[in-house]
Amino acid sequence: MAKGDISWKRRTEAGDRLEIYARQSGENWTFYSRGGRNQQWQILLEPPLEDWLELLDAVQRRIERQFMKEEAAYKLSKLIQERFPKET
Repeated sequence: MAKGDISWKRRTEAGDRLEIYARQSGENWTFYSRGGRNQQWQILLEPPLEDWLELLDAVQRRIERQFMKEEAAYKLSKLIQERFPKET
């Protein structure tokens, strides 16, 4: 993981622990996941809404600490609305 990556942990529906991190590349975000420390990071092709909302929360916290610009949260929330129009 690079310095600017945002990471968090969550549980799957089966109760397994999952580590997630997101990396921004221009306007796009790429999500990666792994089950544990000894496993390789793999690209998450279709991250669920839960992960997108976790990312948005992390971006908003970084904006408050002035690590990111305010427009980042706006662009990310717009992207979430485009990906999940029925749920937002």
